[in-house]
This record gives sequence, C-alpha cells and structure tokens, in this order.
Amino acid sequence: MRNGMSGVRRLAGVAAVTALVAFGGSPAVAAPGVQDGRGSSAAVLTVRPTCTISGCSAARTAFSLWEDDGFPSTRGWYSWTGGKCNYAGGTYRNSGRDLPLGDSYLEFDVKPRACGAARDALRIVVDLDTGQAWYSPDHYTTFLEIV
Repeated sequence: MRNGMSGVRRLAGVAAVTALVAFGGSPAVAAPGVQDGRGSSAAVLTVRPTCTISGCSAARTAFSLWEDDGFPSTRGWYSWTGGKCNYAGGTYRNSGRDLPLGDSYLEFDVKPRACGAARDALRIVVDLDTGQAWYSPDHYTTFLEIV
C-alpha cells in the first residue's frame, strides 16, 4: 500500500506506542526491526538511552555481580549470592540488529533463583567491545541502557 500502512506496520506502531507508555514515555530510538514480508522494515524494538523503570536497579546489581565473575561466556548456572544461582546465556547474537553492529555480546539473567528453576524474561546484554550494557525487561523487545 503506497499511501497507507500495512497491517504489520500498523501493529508495529501500536506496539511502539504501548512500549513508550509502559516504559515511562521517554523518547526512544527505533532500531531496525523485522521484515514484513515485502521488504519493509517494521520497527518493533525500542532502545532507550537511560534506564529509569523499577527493574533497572536489579539489572545494575546483576551487571555488577556478573562483572565481578568476569562475564562468563559459557552458558549455564552459576553460584550467586544468598545461596541461589543465576544463569549466563552465552552469546547474544544480535540477529535482529537491535544493538550496535559488529560488536560481541553476552546475555545474562537478572534475577537469581534455585539452580535449574524456570527462567523469566529479564535479561542484561553486555557489549564485550565497549563495556556498554542494556537491560531488557521483556526478552529483547526493549533495551534500556544501564552502563
């Protein structure tokens, strides 16, 4: 459709507005999204330059603890504070080109739990080249810069 939005783009617009409202309404930078089947990019990802929602504090704490562990690159459960475990997910491939291209990333869970317990959607992604890190409260749809 030349003068209108396709259904995918319309849904992406609704998702972007929903994410904007859900995460504080601050300005966002849209990163390249997924293809809608006709070669058009549908922006479905939100990247914010700062993290101000309630989960950001836990994400910063997790970042510091993972940093103290040397950002392990092997996937699996690691001993954590309080007798719990936390999961390192290994390489984040950035296949959706959500974050800066050409860098190497690792992903980690935010919340500790019993070893082997079900994982939730909260993640941090660390850029091994720059040290920059993002918190994703919704399993890689939104990225909020924490470092």
